[in-house]
Amino acid sequence: MPASDVIVIGGGLVGTALAYGLAQPGKHITVLDEGDDAFRASRGNFGLIWVHGKGRGFPQYARWTRESARQWPALAAQLQEQTGIDVQARQMGAFTLCFSEAELEARRERLAAVADEAGGDYPYEILDRAALLQRLPHIGPTVIGGSYSPMDGHVNPLKLLRALHTACAQRGVMLKTGHGVQRITYADGVFTAHSGGRQFRAPKLVLAAGLGNAGLAGQVGLHAPVRPNRGQLIITERCKKILDHPTGHIRQTDEGGIQIGESMEDAGFDDSTTSKTLAELSRRAVASFPVIGQLNVVRVWGALRVMTPDGYPIYQESKSCPGAYVVTCHSGVTLAAAHAFRIAPWINGAAAPEELEAFRVERFSVADHSTPALDHHHAH
Repeated sequence: MPASDVIVIGGGLVGTALAYGLAQPGKHITVLDEGDDAFRASRGNFGLIWVHGKGRGFPQYARWTRESARQWPALAAQLQEQTGIDVQARQMGAFTLCFSEAELEARRERLAAVADEAGGDYPYEILDRAALLQRLPHIGPTVIGGSYSPMDGHVNPLKLLRALHTACAQRGVMLKTGHGVQRITYADGVFTAHSGGRQFRAPKLVLAAGLGNAGLAGQVGLHAPVRPNRGQLIITERCKKILDHPTGHIRQTDEGGIQIGESMEDAGFDDSTTSKTLAELSRRAVASFPVIGQLNVVRVWGALRVMTPDGYPIYQESKSCPGAYVVTCHSGVTLAAAHAFRIAPWINGAAAPEELEAFRVERFSVADHSTPALDHHHAH
């Protein structure tokens, strides 16, 4: 007999948010995790809960993102109640800064389009420099305006990962670290995940292995055309509070450091940093908030996003191997609540959320290698 009801492959933010939601009373869940030597977006991301501007031309994604952000306070409260860990979820709104009239006009047009597709219920403001200065007194002289949305916020992503791991353990999830999965077999309604010399069996299996999904999906009749996209990040020394709100590229962490991102680079599976990109990130940060120029940098790193051809998630059950699911996205922070509260119940047997039809892999043609048309690409 299978020892588990569901095997989740991948123990990052996507896999553990799913496992947390799947681990209802009487359910036995196993998470097979490669470990921290994996290309782990969960440990390298920017920590944003980001809604505004996302999903132009794809209203289902805009709605999916926004609903997840709405459910975030409940997720944070549950995790704190169960684990005692405050993941520092703060949803007080966020800004995007613009440095030219053309940038501001493009921002205005994008947000108007997304709001229109959302049926108008989509709060945001376009602010000129004077209005922005009242909210963000530290902006630099070349910032001419920006946008604000009350829907956004940020978290401490490392505390989030730890809280999810802790909460999963408390719910009886069997988390196997150092268990990368080499292959999957399927027979008589049971999946067997082969990891090293060990085998794990369950009637349901979820691929949440980030970039690893590309190689595993075909073994269970699914398709996950994901590729790496590198982002580089900078963290400064801790300083007094200068930012109450995050922007798309700069936030002050709960510990006091200023975190600076985010680049978009096709660098294959290379997660190193480059002085050219770090210099560009620094230049933009100091132009945004000149006070940052006085701070010392304490750490820089690169991390690999998990990108589909259009940048949007894939959620799908296999037709040829029913009970196998693929869940892949680059917004593991923003979508954590949707994964725990909406995707997990679907995998456990509830009706599929109505948006899911739009996230099937069939939307890609075989030859589709287009660049994602996204506004914000943080692994948030």
